[in-house]
Amino acid sequence: MTKFAHDVVVPDGQSNLTKKEQVAKMFDSIAFKYDFMNRFLSAGIDVGWRKKAIKELKTGQPKIILDVATGTADVALMSYKILHPKKIIGIDISEGMLELGRKKIEHLNLNTVIELQKGDSEKILFDDNSFNAITVAFGVRNFENLENGLKEMFRVLKPGGKLVVLEFSKPKQFWFKGFYQFYLKIVAPSFVQMFSSDKKAYQYLNDSVLAFPEGENFLHIMQGAGFKQTYLKSLSLGICTIYCGSK
Repeated sequence: MTKFAHDVVVPDGQSNLTKKEQVAKMFDSIAFKYDFMNRFLSAGIDVGWRKKAIKELKTGQPKIILDVATGTADVALMSYKILHPKKIIGIDISEGMLELGRKKIEHLNLNTVIELQKGDSEKILFDDNSFNAITVAFGVRNFENLENGLKEMFRVLKPGGKLVVLEFSKPKQFWFKGFYQFYLKIVAPSFVQMFSSDKKAYQYLNDSVLAFPEGENFLHIMQGAGFKQTYLKSLSLGICTIYCGSK
């Protein structure tokens, strides 16, 4: 079992809880302001990133989709709007995030199409070859073991199915790289401290971005889990990346 640098990045280094337990607890605590913080800290650009990631599935017209680390169901809801599948199941380890997602789904009368369940990405409780497509937005770097999570997603994906991962990355352009690091380390944490007592949670999110094996490194890890036809698309000068692979 390979361990990667981000696998051991945790919200609280003094805690005796596992990374998985800490991440679930952290997202439970920030759930009610998570959507607002995302929109504000990204100036709303994250909505466009999600749309572009979901559109990578359009040609395959998937009928049954699994949204891993679904959170408040942003991607699940957007996937329904863009792809119109028969069923979307979202799983997440944070019940607090799921509860907010269920309220969104109920408000739009989509309960029969989108179902949210508490679930572990590294022990997915579905049979082999169950889904036509799998999406993960800003979730893989929170896995306790990245390799296990990718292998589980490969297992439940149907042959011919496609995985789409959306994740933060680090820009390569020198002039923009300095600005990005300043924003990540100074501006964003300062803003969070103004509006929230959960600075530690958002510091963890920043630290996990910096430690994540991005770019071609992540494609190699996907390939090691069994995925073929892997490719990536860099967004917004490298702040975010779409990763795709098929079974």
